[in-house]
Amino acid sequence: MQGKVIFIGAGPGDPELLTIKAAKVIEKADLIIYAGSLVNPQVLSGAKEGAEIHNSAQMNLDEIVQMMAESAQAGKLVARVHTGDPAIYGAIAEQIQYLKSEKVPYEIIPGVSSLFASAAALEAELTQPEVSQTVIITRPAGRTPKPDREAIFRLAEHRATMCIFLGVHMIAKVVAELLTFYDPETPVAVVQKASWDDQKIVRGTLEDIADRVKDAGITKTALIVVGDVLGIGEVTPSKLYDAHFTHEYRKGEGE
Repeated sequence: MQGKVIFIGAGPGDPELLTIKAAKVIEKADLIIYAGSLVNPQVLSGAKEGAEIHNSAQMNLDEIVQMMAESAQAGKLVARVHTGDPAIYGAIAEQIQYLKSEKVPYEIIPGVSSLFASAAALEAELTQPEVSQTVIITRPAGRTPKPDREAIFRLAEHRATMCIFLGVHMIAKVVAELLTFYDPETPVAVVQKASWDDQKIVRGTLEDIADRVKDAGITKTALIVVGDVLGIGEVTPSKLYDAHFTHEYRKGEGE
C-alpha cells in the first residue's frame, strides 16, 4: 500500500463504526490528513508512532493535495480521512482530479454515513412499504449553490422520505419549502452528532420543528429527516418474509 493515497470514510463519530479495512490503513499510514472539524479524534487513536498528522480544517485545497501527492510520490502511505462516507458531500472529487493529473495512485474506502447513524438513532426504517420507497438526500442552497431543479420545494412534491444535510442553521427556510407539498403534520426529526456520546435528537412535525430545534440550541452538525416513515402507527409488513409470498429461496404457504 506504499506510495498511495487512500480516502477513508471515518463514519459518523462513534470510533467503533470505523470499518476494519479503514482502521488497518490508519494503523499503517505515514501521513494522515483528517477533517478535524467533523471527524472524531478517537478514530485516529490507532495511528502508529511517528505518523505525521494534519487537520485539513486549517488547510486549503492546494495545500492538501500537494502534501498528499508529494508524500505518495515519496513512497509513503497517505490516509485522507473524511467524516461519514466520502461519497456524500465529501469534497473528494476535486482531490481525486488533482491526484489523477499527477498520476498518483488512490483508493476509496466507504464509511457509515451520518444518514444511517441517524436512522439507527431514530429506530427508523426509511423505506416502509406503502409509506415511502424512496429516500431523497439533499441540502439547501447556501454558500454552495445547487441547480434550481433540485430546490427543496421541487423535491418536496414527491413527499418521499427526505434527508437534508447542512441545513439545520436555516431550518425555518427549509420547513417553508417543504410545506409546499408536505402536510404540516408530517413527522420530522433532527439528529445532531449521530452516534457521538453527546448525540441529541429533537422530534416534532413540520408545524413545530423549527421552534423545537431553536429551543434545543442546535445550529450545526445535524441531519434533518422528514417523512411519514417517522410516524407512530401500524407498520405494513414487507413481502420478503410474508408466509404466503414465494421467492427464489422459499415457496409460500398455500401455493
